[in-house]
Amino acid sequence: MDEFILYSTLGFKHVLDLTAYDHLLFLIVLVVIFNFYQWKKVLWLITFFTIGHSISLGLAAYGVVNIRLDIVEFLIPITILITGIFNLINSNKSPEGKDKITLFFALFFGLIHGLGFSNYFRSMIGKEEDKFFPLVEFALGIEAAQIIIVFCILTIGMLLQSLLKVSRKDWILVTSAIVIWEVIPMIYNRIFW
Repeated sequence: MDEFILYSTLGFKHVLDLTAYDHLLFLIVLVVIFNFYQWKKVLWLITFFTIGHSISLGLAAYGVVNIRLDIVEFLIPITILITGIFNLINSNKSPEGKDKITLFFALFFGLIHGLGFSNYFRSMIGKEEDKFFPLVEFALGIEAAQIIIVFCILTIGMLLQSLLKVSRKDWILVTSAIVIWEVIPMIYNRIFW
């Protein structure tokens, strides 16, 4: 039970770590196009992200993959930028019909984000023979934190749209533009060549 609490807490804190807020920025641009009535889709979306993230961590933990961290750290804000630009281009359109592409973003970009944490995770579990359960426990912590963040994002969107009469399009455009503004310097600072 102690290990479950340890690894799930580490996963939870990983997402909520404000010094490494790229995870939070990605979640914002990933779900800003949705509303509370689409909570099932949003839950699937973040679960796909967690699955991608966990696959990368698992591959790293078992020594199958080992990618230079500077490349991954550069790619992470690129995934955020791509998702934000996708939102800007499609802000007039309903998220209906974009389920497959947003699920792809969540899963594929989750793989990239997971690689960014893979070295730390590999060192954290060390040479333990049982790597599967720590991975699952860590993933559960990630999922719990993401649900809380997504709930907050959807609540803010709902309040702005219902109480302040901010249009759905403006909510998507402004939020995505702010996130893009944040990641451009991040990309520049992480150039690895």
